[in-house]
Amino acid sequence: MKAKSKAKMPKKKSNLLWLTIVFSIISVIYVLPVFFVALNSFKVNTFVKTQTFAWPKGESFAGFDNFVTGVTFGGYPFWKSVLFSLVITLLSTFLIIFFTSMAAWYISRVNSIFCKIVYFACVFSMVIPFQMVQFTLSRTADTLKLNTPWTIPVIYLGFGAGLAVFMFTGFVKSIPLEIEEAAAIDGCGPFKTYFSVVLPMLKPTIVSVAILEIMWVWNDYLLPYLVLDKTQYRTIPIHIQYLKGSYGTVDLGATMALIFMSIIPVIVFYLTCQKHIIKGVAAGAVKG
Repeated sequence: MKAKSKAKMPKKKSNLLWLTIVFSIISVIYVLPVFFVALNSFKVNTFVKTQTFAWPKGESFAGFDNFVTGVTFGGYPFWKSVLFSLVITLLSTFLIIFFTSMAAWYISRVNSIFCKIVYFACVFSMVIPFQMVQFTLSRTADTLKLNTPWTIPVIYLGFGAGLAVFMFTGFVKSIPLEIEEAAAIDGCGPFKTYFSVVLPMLKPTIVSVAILEIMWVWNDYLLPYLVLDKTQYRTIPIHIQYLKGSYGTVDLGATMALIFMSIIPVIVFYLTCQKHIIKGVAAGAVKG
C-alpha cells in the first residue's frame, strides 16, 4: 500500500506541473495584447502600422506625445469622458449589487411560483443577445429620459440583473437558515436581518459581481453610443472612437495610449480583489 501511494505522489506532482505550464502559457497569451497596446502607445503613428511588434526606439519612439494628443484631441475634454465613465460605472454597479442581492435573498427564501418565474426569467435574460433589443431600447431610453449618465445605470441594471441574481441566489442558498431564524428571535425584522446578517455574509459574491460588472460597464461601447447624446456625453470608449482626423484617418498611437490608460484602473481593481473572485463564483454556482 505504501509503495502504491508513493508511486501516485510523483504522478500527481507531474500532472500539477503540466497544468501549471499549460495555464501559464494561456496566461501569457491573454496578457500579450495588453503588452502590445502599452508598447504601441509610445510609438509614432506610422510605426504602429509598420512595426507593430517592434520595441519603440529612435525615430519610432514618441514618448508621451500620444498621451497628450489623445487627451487634447478634438476639443472635447478627456477628463469629462473619464468622469462620465466613472459615474456610469459606479452607479450601475451599486444599483445592480443593491437590488439584485435583495431580490436573490427573497427568491431563495420564499418558495413560490412567482419567485421561480422571476428567477428563471433572470437566468433566461443572459442568453438574449443585446442586438435583438438595441433599436427598441434606444427609442425607449429617449422616451423615458434615460439618455444621460445619471439615468443610463437603470438600463445597465436591467441587463446586469440576470448574472447577478444567479450568483447571489446560489450563495444565499448556502447560508444556513438558522442564522436568520436566530436574528428573527432577537427581534430583527426583514430589513434589519438583511442588512445586519445577510449582507455582510455576501461579501465574496458582492466583490465577484462588482468586478464582473465594473469590467463590463467600464469597457462598454455600444449601449452608451446608442443611448447617450454624443455631443454632450462621451464615455472613454466613445472618446477613443472619435480619434479621427481628416478623411477618416485614425491616430493609432493616440488610440493605443488612451486604451492603455483606460484599462489600467480595471487591472488595478482586478488585481486588488482577485482573491475573492474564485470564492464568490464557486459559491454562486451552488445548486439549491
